[in-house]
Amino acid sequence: MRLDELLSELRARLDAVRATRDRVHTLLEAVVLIGGELELETVLRRIVETATELVDASYGALGVIGDERTLVEFLPVGLSEEEIARIEHWPHGLGLLGQLIKEPRPLRLSRICDHPESYGFPEGHPPMGSFLGVPLRVRDEIFGNLYLTEKRGGADFDEEDEAVVVALATAAGVAIENARLYEETRRRELWFQATAEVTTSLLSGAGPGDVLARVAKRIKEMADSDTALVFFPVEGGTSLRALVAEGPGELIGGEVGLDTSLAGRAYKTGEALIVSDVAAAGYETIGGLVVGPAAAIPLGAAGSVRGVLGLGKRPGRIPFTTSSLDMLKSFAAQATVALELAEARRDAERISLLEDRDRIAKDLHDVVIQRLFAVAMTLMSTVRLVEHPEAAARVRHSVDELDATIRQIRATIFALQGPLGPDESGLRARAAELVENTYGDLGFRPMLRLDGQLDYGVPEEIADQVLAVLREALSNVVRHAAAKRVEVSLVAGDEVTLTVDDDGVGLPRGGRRSGLRNLEERAATLGGCFEVARREDNRGTHLLWRVPLS
Repeated sequence: MRLDELLSELRARLDAVRATRDRVHTLLEAVVLIGGELELETVLRRIVETATELVDASYGALGVIGDERTLVEFLPVGLSEEEIARIEHWPHGLGLLGQLIKEPRPLRLSRICDHPESYGFPEGHPPMGSFLGVPLRVRDEIFGNLYLTEKRGGADFDEEDEAVVVALATAAGVAIENARLYEETRRRELWFQATAEVTTSLLSGAGPGDVLARVAKRIKEMADSDTALVFFPVEGGTSLRALVAEGPGELIGGEVGLDTSLAGRAYKTGEALIVSDVAAAGYETIGGLVVGPAAAIPLGAAGSVRGVLGLGKRPGRIPFTTSSLDMLKSFAAQATVALELAEARRDAERISLLEDRDRIAKDLHDVVIQRLFAVAMTLMSTVRLVEHPEAAARVRHSVDELDATIRQIRATIFALQGPLGPDESGLRARAAELVENTYGDLGFRPMLRLDGQLDYGVPEEIADQVLAVLREALSNVVRHAAAKRVEVSLVAGDEVTLTVDDDGVGLPRGGRRSGLRNLEERAATLGGCFEVARREDNRGTHLLWRVPLS
């Protein structure tokens, strides 16, 4: 009997040694496996999965501690998607979990609810009994905590379980440090690449929009964010609008309030800001976009902020760190300089173009028009010497053609002195576009005469009325006139005069005049006059709309 007892005891000790050997072997494999990863989020998830397997726990989690001594990220293991969806909210680092933050040393419990700091579980959380918590250190810094619960078989976590998890946490600290160093190196590499790309864009002559698009794309990669937006203030100063976007969905054109958004606060204060959860902080997001961690970096110094760079991550991801924010601020400062240089180059090109246009206009006025005028005067003086009536008529016709040419050149001079680009179109360009757009309805192009300082001499409110009257007049011609020829004249002097002549059926007797009454009221409101009648040849309609400019 004594021999059987000794053999049983020896077998038990051998099994214990074998189990210890297997656990140590598993621990070494886990350390090697964790150390082989370089992506930080992958390393963290691998750590909690390995710890759960080593101590045979049903559930595990890793909580990352933020600057405010609360949990800014919580990675659970052992819960299904349905169970995760039922949980009301993830822990913030209060109660029992906060105990490990306040006192970073291993903690073992047979029942979680017996600890005086236990607050219970949120709505939808599965029941849990035994508990083992171990802090994760990176050098002398507490990075986070490992939480393991519900040991399978109903047993409690023992000292050996604690020792294994503590050993794993020590190795995990090294792996986390390596992953952070890798991310820092990768971020710096991306920073240098982005800097070179932005500089190349500037040297190649890219516009501000192209430069900002590159900045948004690159800074999204550098920060490992899910969205990157560039906001600019909307006229009126109550909101910011996204004009450049990198990320999911249609974000360009969306607006956020200056007083209700993180980007708005950064714009008003001129300070770079980060939050771990946008919704929890009470900030507005663009277009209902779901954002967790977020950052807002102003483009420019306080008092002269040009716009805001906004970055966002999905809920549950690691928040932006102070070190990453410093790098983003540095790149945003360079992007601001790049934007200013691009705008300065664009302004210089515009000035050069305006100078060329002004020089051409002066040459046309001082040389071409004067010579044509001299020729016209010579012909006029020659008419008296021409005895043949037909020859005299031809000379007078040539003088009329020269006068028309001079008027066209003057119109060209005024056009050269007008605004640049489609976004700054003056009355001349808008009227020409309006007349051109009737080609499809009429089947022919109306003749158009433009004269005088239409772009700078006509106030904006009068210009809008002129265009409205011209649109209505052309619409009437299209719908009612059945014309084959239409002539439009728009002249600015002491007053602006619009005439529209067509060779159509003319005004119907006793017809509706509601549209014409509207044109008359527009003229009367501005102190002008409105006339519409059949043409002298009784073919078609003559419309005259005139208002003073002073």
